[in-house]
Amino acid sequence: MRKVPMTIDGAERLRSELNELKSVQRPKITQDIAVAREHGDLKENAEYHAAREQQSFCEGRIKEIQGKLADSEIIDIKNIPITGKVIFGTTVTLYNIDTEKSVTYQIVGEDEADVKNSKISVGSPISRAMMGKEEGDEITVKAPSGDVEYEIEKVEHL
Repeated sequence: MRKVPMTIDGAERLRSELNELKSVQRPKITQDIAVAREHGDLKENAEYHAAREQQSFCEGRIKEIQGKLADSEIIDIKNIPITGKVIFGTTVTLYNIDTEKSVTYQIVGEDEADVKNSKISVGSPISRAMMGKEEGDEITVKAPSGDVEYEIEKVEHL
């Protein structure tokens, strides 16, 4: 099975969510089901059916997170020697040659991507264009609106 790269922060967020689901949400849902059962006839008990649906979602998410953690290869970018090359986990500052503006992204795993927080997926077109390149290199990213030219300004191991 192919391991999926994940940053330490991403793995910690998943572990935290898993802990929340197991120690807080699961017992609460179990309690909700018990209370709903006390109301009588289960066939027409909306509270019971809603609680069972919540339980199904919760258990599904627990299994999903456990699977992601089991299939992940957690990479600590701070322990990788600095070579100046763009690799998984690095934080890269790009200079858009057309607009003359800079933008900074961290390359993270698929599940960690959050463009609003400047985290892009390792599988995104920008990441794929940057991989293996060094500071000063120019890249072309194929975008729906046309090709966009960038220069790699800075590669950091943060």
